[in-house]
Amino acid sequence: MNEEKAQFPQKLEPLFKPARYKVIRGGRGGGKSWSVARALLLLGLQRPIRVLCARETQRSIRDSVHRLLVDQIAKLGLSGYYRIQQVEITGVNGTQFIFSGLSDQTVTSIKSYEGVDICWVEEGQTVTRNSWQILMPTLFRKEDCELWLTFNPELDNDPTWKLFIEKPRPGQITLEINWRDNPFFPPELDELRLYDKSILPEWEYNWIWEGKCKPAITGAIYADQMAELFSQGRVGEFPVSQQLPVFAAWDLGFDDATAIVIFQRQVSAVRVVDYVEDRQKLVPHYSRVLREKPYAVKTIFLPHDGRQNHLTGFSVERTLQDLQWDVRVLPKTDPEDGIRQTRLLFPQLYIDARCERLIDCLKRYRRIIPATTKEPSNPAHDEFSHGADAVRYMAMACPLTDDGPGGFTGSSLKLPPLKYGWNPSYT
Repeated sequence: MNEEKAQFPQKLEPLFKPARYKVIRGGRGGGKSWSVARALLLLGLQRPIRVLCARETQRSIRDSVHRLLVDQIAKLGLSGYYRIQQVEITGVNGTQFIFSGLSDQTVTSIKSYEGVDICWVEEGQTVTRNSWQILMPTLFRKEDCELWLTFNPELDNDPTWKLFIEKPRPGQITLEINWRDNPFFPPELDELRLYDKSILPEWEYNWIWEGKCKPAITGAIYADQMAELFSQGRVGEFPVSQQLPVFAAWDLGFDDATAIVIFQRQVSAVRVVDYVEDRQKLVPHYSRVLREKPYAVKTIFLPHDGRQNHLTGFSVERTLQDLQWDVRVLPKTDPEDGIRQTRLLFPQLYIDARCERLIDCLKRYRRIIPATTKEPSNPAHDEFSHGADAVRYMAMACPLTDDGPGGFTGSSLKLPPLKYGWNPSYT
């Protein structure tokens, strides 16, 4: 073995100490993945171990850490100890590295991995809650099994962040390592880091190189606006003010979700104070939900299709009017015009932190990128688009909510947070 190359950043020394969970996170250049690969290969020399190398999606062995392990075997001079095969790597002492994608597993199929000693989950930020729920019970049927997790955080409401960072497990070792913690950080990579620092938005640089969470997914339509929303403290405690009227902007659905953004306006500030989302519910259900709120909604704003009658009954507009609501139907517009209007609204936008689902929708609202052109196209229609569409309708409705002179201008005036106290009945 080449002992000179069997070196690690000092921060990663705990890799060689027993722990049920070892969570290593950080940005580019910290040496997370190659250090874990190297540590597992060395442990596999000391005693026969069975290692499952997993990630959320693995369409072929090329998507796995197989190549990374092969490279480390060569660098460490361990070719005489490990046999490299197409779909696995085995040691002369019985150590075995196997590779799998988690998204393809079921409760039944994952049982084939019972008895592994270590499970290394790479790119953990992409692992879904469902995959964790399938994997974990199987792993820990073995008393001394360890989970090693490496990832560069994406969003602070991703399942992996919530499960391992927001609420660490008892006895969990959590290591954050970035470029400055890596004594082997090459000067060529540092040149790229400094270049990125000079041209990228601060939030994007911090995500790539400092291992910070992003304000929105890569390619999100409102990525920059969400970054400003958080950096300027416009997500926080913004309860309903008794001095201002309350409005509700709806995005309609049935099999798809119906999303309702509840908001208030004051001069150049728009406050989202509540959010409702559900599916496969009829209009009277949402009417009851709003009636039961500890505030009174003055006007409901619907998209243009709210006026269309259905074979099974009246339009949503007519139904709500029959339920004694003041309803206005917004004109049909190009979604891109609505997105531009929403961007104009963002500098005045404040969102109550309890609207977690809506915030998630805005973080994940993105465009379709066709495989043929690789160019962003229309907004994606998925589980996150409904909340974002309701915000778009709110932006279109804002000019119609002003009972006084002036109206909404779309200016970039920023106001300090309004100092209304909590409404004790608002929960």
